[in-house]
Amino acid sequence: MPPPFERHVFVCTNRRPDGNPKGCCATKGGEEVRAAFKAELDKRGLKRGMRANAAGCVDTCAFGVSVVVYPEGTWYGGVKVEDVPTIVEEHLVQGRPVERLLMPFNKKAER
Repeated sequence: MPPPFERHVFVCTNRRPDGNPKGCCATKGGEEVRAAFKAELDKRGLKRGMRANAAGCVDTCAFGVSVVVYPEGTWYGGVKVEDVPTIVEEHLVQGRPVERLLMPFNKKAER
């Protein structure tokens, strides 16, 4: 049986207490980014094969809102709502990671 989803997008929406030195993706817009992914997948008719889920802490707070795409294991950082259509089109539809949003460790691993 094939997996139920072609791609799975996990968006960190973790919330830490106010004043935590690490900050958190929730206060950096994680919940809005997740909602944007869900809306974009729905708008494009992709939600049967792709899923956007909230994730707890993925321990990459320093990079801003973190997004991980599986099965590739591609990590994006500093994602904003306005980046979502680009990630959906370029990565999820066309299969090309969006270089400018890749986390530094992801860039090194792909060289």
